[in-house]
Amino acid sequence: QVQLVESGGGLVQAGGSLRLSCAASGRTFSTYAVGWFRQAPGKEREFVAVISWSGGSTYYADSVKGRFTISRDNAKNTVYLQMNSLKSEDTAVYYCAADRTGGVVGGQYKHNYDYWGQGTQVTVSS
Repeated sequence: QVQLVESGGGLVQAGGSLRLSCAASGRTFSTYAVGWFRQAPGKEREFVAVISWSGGSTYYADSVKGRFTISRDNAKNTVYLQMNSLKSEDTAVYYCAADRTGGVVGGQYKHNYDYWGQGTQVTVSS
């Protein structure tokens, strides 16, 4: 069992930055790929980014490429999402999820993840 807890959300002005954290428990966390998804009111949960178990591979949605950076520190059992140049369209609840396969292939699809966190709210003012 892997438990995930997101934190770092809040209110930020357009053009600003925010860093989200996904803290995990579980002995095998370092072998899991971890993805970030987001969901705005009235919309489907959408893929944001994914990182492989080692951190050696990443993949981003076109909407955030060049602005967001996903990283991980396996010694701390934590995955991060650095969000820069934030736009009002980035407003959503952000979720992290763990995939036991460990790779980024298929990481954009929700059904490939085994565990999900509770989400953290990100609000970008405009």
